[in-house]
Amino acid sequence: MPFFARRHAALSLSAATIAVLVASPVSSQQAASPVARYDMDVGTVTGLAAMGSGLGGGLSMMFGGGGNKQAHELVLRLGSSRAPAAGGPKADHFMPPVAKLGASVPLLSPRPDTRTDEVPEDLPKDFQRPKGRLLIYWGCGAKAGPGQPVVIDFAKLSAGQVPPDLFAGSMPIDRSVSTGNSKTYGEWPNAETRKLLSADSSLLGEHRIAGNYSPEIKFALAQDFMPAITGKATPGPGGATQISWNTVTNATGYYAWVMTAKANSKGEFQDMVWWSSSASRQFGGALWDWIAPAQVARLIQQQVVMPPSQTSCTVPADVTAAGGEFALGNLYAYGPEANFAYPPRPANAKTPWKPEWTARVRYRSNSTWLLNGPDMGAMMNGSDEAEPPRKKKKCKGGLGGLLGAVVTGEGC
Repeated sequence: MPFFARRHAALSLSAATIAVLVASPVSSQQAASPVARYDMDVGTVTGLAAMGSGLGGGLSMMFGGGGNKQAHELVLRLGSSRAPAAGGPKADHFMPPVAKLGASVPLLSPRPDTRTDEVPEDLPKDFQRPKGRLLIYWGCGAKAGPGQPVVIDFAKLSAGQVPPDLFAGSMPIDRSVSTGNSKTYGEWPNAETRKLLSADSSLLGEHRIAGNYSPEIKFALAQDFMPAITGKATPGPGGATQISWNTVTNATGYYAWVMTAKANSKGEFQDMVWWSSSASRQFGGALWDWIAPAQVARLIQQQVVMPPSQTSCTVPADVTAAGGEFALGNLYAYGPEANFAYPPRPANAKTPWKPEWTARVRYRSNSTWLLNGPDMGAMMNGSDEAEPPRKKKKCKGGLGGLLGAVVTGEGC
């Protein structure tokens, strides 16, 4: 999972409550499992995500561009049902020269002693149980709809008491390449590689993936990084906030969410507010990831994702009243998808298909910015007037402190 998706997942309070991913397209054709599968996730990021300041060293591995410009995001994952032919696993993705990453990037297999997805059995001595509440709102409009907000008590949630029917509906599971469904697995970025994407890197051209545990994979990309999406917030009547964004070429749909918080008299962030542009209680999971165009179309019909013709949405006044004007805004523009296989899928659906390998390339563009904070468009243009003065706040412990730090942009 990409860095920012992991970061967002950390803010979702309980991975079990939003671990809903989108499924790959399903075909009625009888097909054998390929020896190797390859996932290539391509993104364009702007705002806080592109700036990288205070958001962790992982950004230096994944993003290029930096500063106050847009950045490029690239995540590569190779999974195979084979063991390495000789020695340890080794694989490389050979890039076109316009990628400016050298001849290739290594797809390293994580060592068992370097995995970070395991939950420690014992909590740290200084661990603080989360306090306060999370207020959940959803839907575009000047006022929140009926049944809002849904209130979650952090203390009860940390004790395993998840409210029933927390989220409306569900999304199919996307079987992305992972260590869990691969006998041998390799990925980039990784801890042992220091190559960076450039602001003018391109992916157009021939790509080749070769290693000692998978057949050679070759395909050509005609779709490059998507254009940037940038968000703007304008105060509306009655305390509502109008968010708007530019039309993104090749976008299949849009999704927005906002996180905000208020501090008590001690400066502690307790009540957090989370709002989504979805017309129903759909939060996190696949909506923070890459989504296939067919699934986006289905989510648009369900009013979970906004159509590509829509470029604005009103955040209800209730959100501002409950959490304050200063908030973290997020926008996603889902993009096209390219699929490759060898041998190609037979045109006749009755013909059995036995691919040696399949490859999937997904695209998106996203932005993170501070509502009623710095103007991200001005920041991308290098304006010195974009950054308003703000007071430093001490980072508190527990989940409230974590969310508060992200909302304010102060970091921990």
